[in-house]
Amino acid sequence: MEFTTLNNGIKMPMEGFGAMLMSPDPAQTEKAVIDAIDIGYRLIDTAAIYMNEEAVGTAIKKCGVAREELFITTKLWVQDAGYEETKKAFQTSLDKLGLDYLDLYLIHQPHGDYYGSWRAMEELYKEGKVKAIGVCNFYPERLTDLCLTAEVKPAVNQVELHPFFQQENALATMKEFGVQPEAWGPLAEGNHGIFTNPILTEIAGKYGKSVAQVVLRWNTQRGVMIIPKSVHRNRMEENLEIWNFELSQEDMDKIAKLDKGHSEIVDHSSPEFVKFLHSAKVH
Repeated sequence: MEFTTLNNGIKMPMEGFGAMLMSPDPAQTEKAVIDAIDIGYRLIDTAAIYMNEEAVGTAIKKCGVAREELFITTKLWVQDAGYEETKKAFQTSLDKLGLDYLDLYLIHQPHGDYYGSWRAMEELYKEGKVKAIGVCNFYPERLTDLCLTAEVKPAVNQVELHPFFQQENALATMKEFGVQPEAWGPLAEGNHGIFTNPILTEIAGKYGKSVAQVVLRWNTQRGVMIIPKSVHRNRMEENLEIWNFELSQEDMDKIAKLDKGHSEIVDHSSPEFVKFLHSAKVH
């Protein structure tokens, strides 16, 4: 496993386990997280809107790995945007996870009073209740505005990043402000025929790796952290076995040509999607 150093000096694993879209059965989520930690994952990523913080917390208690060896991320939902609301939501997440501090707390979407949320998160950070704070789905113009306004710059921006939506302009903005990129959906959520794409299949064969391993390695070689998700132990193991090879520049260039320049998973600029985000409730 490789690590990156965030803009506040905190070390964070380059690969973690994503707990999004786990089964509604808490027992399955608990088992998946325990399996992931047993295999070697140390970064666990969840969110209030995933409705599984309690199951993740139970897994953390049962996993047998010391708390200080784990890097736990959760996220603030749109419903709880605002200064006072964020303070309450943070404590609720902490209680559900059964923890006394978080490693990373993220604003999940740039909607509602997220500036009030950021002020609250800056205070939580200064109080030592969270080791780093950041954002999700902040496109270049919103990230730039926050970085130029906030006292504490975001340490991480978690956005959609995979071969079909590479977001080089977003990565350039993050680099300018020292914000670490983290990919959600690093395997394009299994869509677009990613696992049978002829270019990716050819490259995978060259290295004796799976397409998934090539795609994950490609992102990490761009300096992007990844949080693939799976409930299948064999796939968790496969996703973690990417640190013993390196893609050539020629193959990196071939993958670069797969970029469609837009997301086919979600349109964050759609008014209907924004309405949906506001309608989704965590309590």
